[in-house]
Amino acid sequence: MKRPNGDELQKPGYEIPDELKGSVVVTTLNRLYNWGRRNSVWPMMFGLACCAIEMIATAASRYDLARFGMEVMRPSPRQSDVMIVSGTVTKRMAPLIVRLYNQMPMPKYVIAMGACASGGGPFKEGYNVVSGVDKLIPVDVYIPGCPPTPEALLFGLMKLQQKIEKQSFKEVYTKPDYIPEPVLGPDLMDPRDYPKIREYTQKKLQELQEQAAQAAQG
Repeated sequence: MKRPNGDELQKPGYEIPDELKGSVVVTTLNRLYNWGRRNSVWPMMFGLACCAIEMIATAASRYDLARFGMEVMRPSPRQSDVMIVSGTVTKRMAPLIVRLYNQMPMPKYVIAMGACASGGGPFKEGYNVVSGVDKLIPVDVYIPGCPPTPEALLFGLMKLQQKIEKQSFKEVYTKPDYIPEPVLGPDLMDPRDYPKIREYTQKKLQELQEQAAQAAQG
């Protein structure tokens, strides 16, 4: 990681005399603001399965996540910038993940860490497993592996930093779209699909009534 200096903030195309380079920087507001944000991303402190052990190791002394300004893992979603989904997403956990995501302030980001969070992993065919957290919430970075190594998580976080660097105020501070919490019934049901479910149920009921009427006449 580069040290915070004028070279990172310097906007190309503007020449500064050598005697002033140590004290003068010409840049844009977006670049200055994103430089501060990319080096102070606070992850949410929670894990779902074995990938969380690798996430914990990343924050330990050997890999030192503090180099990236991301060591402050917050126990509250209202103080978090990024949600690292580390592990298998089960249908029982799905409503809670969506609730935590809705409680995070803007701008917020999501990292799918590992094969299970990205697409279901080896448990994809399980009756209780969601085939990827992107079925529930938008994902910014996918990290492959089962489980991914701490180096892979660091690489994913650096990719997130690159994405933050390219954003502008207009992209970042927009009104967040509220995602309704899925309802755990016979299967996961999205409240936004209730009209379709109601229409399908009424259609099937009508077909059954017609079949029963025909059977009674015959």
